[in-house]
Amino acid sequence: MNCIKVHGIRTFSFHGCLEEEKIIGGNYIVNVEVDCDFKIAALKDDLSKTIDYVSIKEIVVKQMSIRSKLIESVAYNIVHEIKENFSMANNCRVEIKKINPPIDGDIDYVSVLVEE
Repeated sequence: MNCIKVHGIRTFSFHGCLEEEKIIGGNYIVNVEVDCDFKIAALKDDLSKTIDYVSIKEIVVKQMSIRSKLIESVAYNIVHEIKENFSMANNCRVEIKKINPPIDGDIDYVSVLVEE
């Protein structure tokens, strides 16, 4: 099995349970890993036989633009859209990092990881 990784997708999004998060938004970093067999694509040098990482990034940006209270929900939506759009996607992992979350204290980020 092979793996396509798209790491460090940065978005400014409006996720969170607090009212002010709806208004001021925040910075997020999303990492995606998709297990698939891209041997034929590699041997034939053919993008149509693999999962285009540009499409992965577009799915992430689209889903991150849809407001949600929980980044857990967003991560599941990203996984499901990737698997719906790419039949060759076997297993998918999505990590969403919420940078500087509104938590009392000095915290770099919180994150969730969904794997299906």
